[in-house]
Amino acid sequence: MKHALVTGGSGAIGAAISRKLAADGCFVYVHANVNLARAQDVIAQILAAGGSAAAVAFDVADHEATHAALERLLQDGPIQILVNNAGIHDDVVMPAMSAQKWARVIDVSLNGFFNVTQPLLMPMIATRWGRIVNISSVAALTGNRGQVNYAAAKAGLHGATKSLAQELASRGITVNAIAPGIIASAMSGGAFGKELIERLVPMKRAGKPEEVADLVGFIASEHAAYISGQIISINGGMI
Repeated sequence: MKHALVTGGSGAIGAAISRKLAADGCFVYVHANVNLARAQDVIAQILAAGGSAAAVAFDVADHEATHAALERLLQDGPIQILVNNAGIHDDVVMPAMSAQKWARVIDVSLNGFFNVTQPLLMPMIATRWGRIVNISSVAALTGNRGQVNYAAAKAGLHGATKSLAQELASRGITVNAIAPGIIASAMSGGAFGKELIERLVPMKRAGKPEEVADLVGFIASEHAAYISGQIISINGGMI
């Protein structure tokens, strides 16, 4: 049984990804930072469906705390499927953006990618098989007013994805990024009303977290062994 880690696993997209990977036969570590109770709810859903999972809590932006938490997880074996889903918004137009707003978003979405991924690489390489899936955003491809910090962090993730894919290609490990558009969740519900979604999205609806999860499940499977270094959009035809 392969071990998978889904950061930000307590959110709508992360929870759907966690359930999908568990349904596909993985033991899933569902990560949270402050929402451990929500991660526990996801665990309960997975266990009720016959899957295997456990919750883990740490701040991906804290290098030392992340390293310590991952060392404990690795005692039970290498993590071969990593989904870097943790990320935050702190939206404001650039002229009004504080250094703190800039740094925190970069810390979670981009530095968090490094903090989580780097300690897992050598154990993964030793198995000669792995899947790293980075959850990005359409904002990294098109830009978005009020999200200079978020778009910069996710665009940086694209460069990291392509570079790491080249480093790991000969080791049986693929590295890809998935860039969702508007996905139905508590986070997006307040920002995108029905009329706005119909104007922005050719399919006239928000995506479902489960649709993102199905794509992650495919990219993390044996069927996607020759797909690496790609930025894959899922946005209802927005771009």
